[in-house]
Amino acid sequence: MASDTHILGVETSCDDTTAAVVSDGRQVRSSVATSQDELHEQFGGVVPEIACRAHIESILPVIDEALDRADMTPDELDAVAVSHTPGLIGALLIGLTAAKSLSWALDLPLVPVNHLEGHIYAVWLSDGQPELPAISLVVSGGHTSLYHTEGPLSHTLLGHTVDDAAGEAYDKVANILGLGYPGGPEIEKAARNGDPEAMDFPRTWLDEGSLDFSFSGLKTAVLYRCVGQNASKEDIENATFSDQFVGDVSASFQEAVVDVLVGKTAAAAHAHNAQSIILGGGVAANGYLRDRLRNTAEEKGIQFHPSPLTFCTDNAAMVAGIGCRLLEQGKTADLTLEASP
Repeated sequence: MASDTHILGVETSCDDTTAAVVSDGRQVRSSVATSQDELHEQFGGVVPEIACRAHIESILPVIDEALDRADMTPDELDAVAVSHTPGLIGALLIGLTAAKSLSWALDLPLVPVNHLEGHIYAVWLSDGQPELPAISLVVSGGHTSLYHTEGPLSHTLLGHTVDDAAGEAYDKVANILGLGYPGGPEIEKAARNGDPEAMDFPRTWLDEGSLDFSFSGLKTAVLYRCVGQNASKEDIENATFSDQFVGDVSASFQEAVVDVLVGKTAAAAHAHNAQSIILGGGVAANGYLRDRLRNTAEEKGIQFHPSPLTFCTDNAAMVAGIGCRLLEQGKTADLTLEASP
């Protein structure tokens, strides 16, 4: 690929409005994001209507800033890449509409990107290159998925969550414990002062050999342990806990989540003779999960490639990066491209 291929990426699949410029599939010229955490904190999770309104306000300024930071004009772009699936449908539509408009106005190819595959591609934005084939674990607020990865554009889905995603469970448990939002960093912080064996929370493995995930039962078990089975909404909102209790619940909950994530990833790596384990998505920033997967990879004698921390949460650099590879293979779309949740 020519080193002067410049792609503008747009990513609005959930609650971050992001844009980036990447050259040659790996050189990140700029990566800009506006967070909506303060808007959603009082609700303990993302409110789609609020997210969409914020995207509408932010999308054009974020794109302008990405171009400014890259010191580029729109005329220097070679294509526009955009996440069109999966995600919140309204949020996706805002980014897709902006990308379509730029594609039409500037007469540029439009490159459709699956944003989960973008999370996997984020490891190609780091210095190391994963040895293939790999098992890729994508863990976020909306998705928990395992893939067999044979190349930066070649992924076969092996398993996914059948109910709550791991990141969603972190947010809900943090809300139960009266911690902040987003819940992942808060739970990880509280867990450092807790005993991971204090409470025997369930690990849901599903059917024998299944690579699917389920965290709904774990979330419910935490709720019952904290406030009982018949607690009202008011009981949950008014509950108070000691610091030690919060630490113990956080550590025990995190241990249960990570046990399942690591166990199923290790099983998939063994079954598919993987040479690497790739980790991506917002929950990939969790230090305990990274350490456990790194140790598992070392025990198996294979590589471990976590996404750079900068590119764990939703970002447009991964979209622009994989967009470069897709453009090279002629995988573009016309203006009839639709968003899909």
